[in-house]
Amino acid sequence: MPALQPQVQLITLEQYEAFPEDKRVEVFDGVVYNMASPSQIHQTISMELSNIVYNYIKSKKGSCQLFSAPFDVKLSDKPFTIVQPDIMVICDKDKLDGKRCNGAPDFIIEIVSPSNPADDYIRKLYYYKNAGVREYWIVDPRRKTVTVNYFEKNMLNIQYSFDSIIKVNIYEDLLISFSEIADMLNI
Repeated sequence: MPALQPQVQLITLEQYEAFPEDKRVEVFDGVVYNMASPSQIHQTISMELSNIVYNYIKSKKGSCQLFSAPFDVKLSDKPFTIVQPDIMVICDKDKLDGKRCNGAPDFIIEIVSPSNPADDYIRKLYYYKNAGVREYWIVDPRRKTVTVNYFEKNMLNIQYSFDSIIKVNIYEDLLISFSEIADMLNI
């Protein structure tokens, strides 16, 4: 007789909302996953990229909004999936309900945690693509790379080094110089 496998407890949105505010988790298909606290380099990269994208949107008087973690994105009700991307741009204001984004943001940037890189490279890539995210960047400080996944048109997937200037594909003229960020971090 085969061994019985332990059953994983699936949670609902109501149970998720009952968690303490300082508990950092994401939910994939109803299963809760704890999130590591971001490092100093993670936070520095996040702030720099957020500032660049925010200032671009503001200078163009754009209608999209930038949010950074912790801010919930409910990708799906069934199966229940809710994430907290490091940085996201949301252009459809109807997806915002005052508490979270309901549906896929247009652009997501995740900064890889050394404790679980597969989460960003595999799991989130899968969920973001299937949920309808238009563009997903994976910034890896340890490898000094940025992987750009542009899911529209020919599904671009290109890896850049930190000495590159990278175009944000959802915009006509937004370029980000990672060499400036790397210089500031001395990496």
